[in-house]
Amino acid sequence: MEKRSSDNRKKREPKSSGLSAKKISLGIVTIFVVMLTGIGCGFLTASINTKPNLTDDIRPPASSQIYDINGTLITTVHSAENRVPVTISKIPKNLQNAFVAVEDARFYEHSGVDPKGILRAVWANISNNGVSEGGSTITQQLAKNAYLTQERTLKRKVQEVFLALQLERQYTKQEILELYLNQIYFGQGAYGVQAAAQTYFGKNVEDLTLPECAMLAGIPKSPNYYSPLNNLAAATERKNLVLDQMEKYAYLNGSATAKAKKEEINIVKKTKKDEATPAPYFIDYVTQQLIDKYGADAVYKDGLKIYTTIDLDMQKAAEAAMKELPNYRVDENGIQQPQGALVAIEPHTGYIKAMVGGRGSDQFNRATMAERQPGSAFKPFVFVAALENNMGPGTIIEDTPITVGSWSPQNYERTFSGKVTLRQVAEHSMNVPTVKLAQQLGIDKPIYYAQEMGISTLVLEGAKNDRNLATALGGLTKGVTPLELASAYGTFANHGVHTPPVSIIKVLDRNGKVLEQATLKEKSVISEKSAYLLTDMLKGVIARGTGAGANIGRPAAGKTGTTDDTKDAWFVGYTPDLVAAVWIGNDSSGTLNGMTGGRTPATIWRLFMQKALANVPAKDFVKPNGLVVDNTILEIDGEKDKPAKELTDKEKAEKAKLDKEKADKAKLDSKTKTKTDANQNGPDQPAAPSPAAPEPTNPNAVGKGKN
Repeated sequence: MEKRSSDNRKKREPKSSGLSAKKISLGIVTIFVVMLTGIGCGFLTASINTKPNLTDDIRPPASSQIYDINGTLITTVHSAENRVPVTISKIPKNLQNAFVAVEDARFYEHSGVDPKGILRAVWANISNNGVSEGGSTITQQLAKNAYLTQERTLKRKVQEVFLALQLERQYTKQEILELYLNQIYFGQGAYGVQAAAQTYFGKNVEDLTLPECAMLAGIPKSPNYYSPLNNLAAATERKNLVLDQMEKYAYLNGSATAKAKKEEINIVKKTKKDEATPAPYFIDYVTQQLIDKYGADAVYKDGLKIYTTIDLDMQKAAEAAMKELPNYRVDENGIQQPQGALVAIEPHTGYIKAMVGGRGSDQFNRATMAERQPGSAFKPFVFVAALENNMGPGTIIEDTPITVGSWSPQNYERTFSGKVTLRQVAEHSMNVPTVKLAQQLGIDKPIYYAQEMGISTLVLEGAKNDRNLATALGGLTKGVTPLELASAYGTFANHGVHTPPVSIIKVLDRNGKVLEQATLKEKSVISEKSAYLLTDMLKGVIARGTGAGANIGRPAAGKTGTTDDTKDAWFVGYTPDLVAAVWIGNDSSGTLNGMTGGRTPATIWRLFMQKALANVPAKDFVKPNGLVVDNTILEIDGEKDKPAKELTDKEKAEKAKLDKEKADKAKLDSKTKTKTDANQNGPDQPAAPSPAAPEPTNPNAVGKGKN
């Protein structure tokens, strides 16, 4: 057994003088309450929960079962466990150091439980008003994974602590690290570092390079999300964080870190998904949520019963509609392009009713992981900001040339229409008036509403961020995911109330005990009046605007989106009962050959919604009592507001005729030239709005589209 000196017990260092006395007191009280409770429970349970020889309980593995919202069994989840134990001598020192640096920096100093780590985690969680950091050591994680269930109770935590202390008495640090590295789950059915090395890099663990070691060490935090087979960008970002941690704790110097970050990593080719499994992308999504919460062993061996929100009939409709995707080319990874995604959500509950994350030939879920430029599908956040600021569908905006710095946004037709209403701007996806509107409001207001409705990918700080007018046209630093965009539009359908996406209704253990039960979480973001007025405007997009191809013969609202050079095409729309987002694009380079959001995405949306709602009676959106729609309120010329002149009946008729001619011309033009949408890259977003928005910083933000 490895010797430990008593000098490891050091006095607690004083807190920073900048911290408030109130927070310090709260932290100290919390710590002592937790410690006293834990010690008391520990002495009561230690004798029956420690294991004299640390032998496994006899607990036969049981497969977990996943059900749809109607209680129909979708699939049985089990793991044909891929595990090849190796000795610590075969595990590269870089891999050992990577895990210690990122998982338990004081591993070689503590005795199984790290009081400093616990204090740090408690303080971090108090400071962040939630759980942001854990205090478990590698030894505690080994104890939990090898001998305990994954339930989150004080009793289990106390058992974990005592087992960790016993492990440290019985084994050396190197033996504990060897057990841990052969125990943990890496996704793709791979347990332990040897199976993971073969799964991801096609080589034995002893042959791993430094960058491969760092990438492998980053996976267990979330095996599906950080799997390089599923999400190479996230895996690379996590790898770089691990390398930074290794440098921080003196396992690497700066030059070695920089070199490892630049070195290319060869990932083994992705394997085809089992297309016989219904809703494969949704199953993966749910499975990973459960693994993140309960651990892989609980999901694959503990016989859970998981009741989900998916509706298999709607799922079949979604998969059938997605067969409308064209076939342009096969990329270097053997994946057919373009790819696509479809997500359908019940707006009142947030229940995910259908999810398609691609063509089913790989494991990258584009519905939840692909951050793509939304183009004009982002404009409704500008429109709703205007409505929340006492404008209306009849508000007049000057569609005349504008220059912001070196940027002169353009409409698709390269023409200007003079005075137009906000309703016309929405229906015909006009760029210049949208920019003027955002300039008048301040770009932080649309950003704020987008975030409040669940868009988490915006960037508000740094050299490149989303605080610029290009954001109004959907030119974002990172982009958005189909899941979050569908959820955000659900706010419009749900009278201004946002309900976050929900995929799991209930989870039972093998004995029928309820481990979790979904509860409705609602947040009022905009007024019911604004939600209805925006919906009324977006109904016009389908009735007579750019989204005419999405007409399903019942009340529905939606918005098209197409980015520069037609790299991304969207249609996001909703009825009172269902919201769905459809995205089409190439995984890497290449365009969509002129496809716009009003074409194939709108067609897929229409085909899906017609089948999904076939047995749902048609109904219209409920108008708030006393609301008068389409009242002209203000005229916006970019500098000041002034009352708008009311048009005569003759003027209205002439304007309607002119609008129709423009719409017909736009449809004719779309057959002869490529439509491009305003996808100007701007910057990034975090949370609360701040003063004036800067000018667009991306030189590619030229605003030359319509969709």
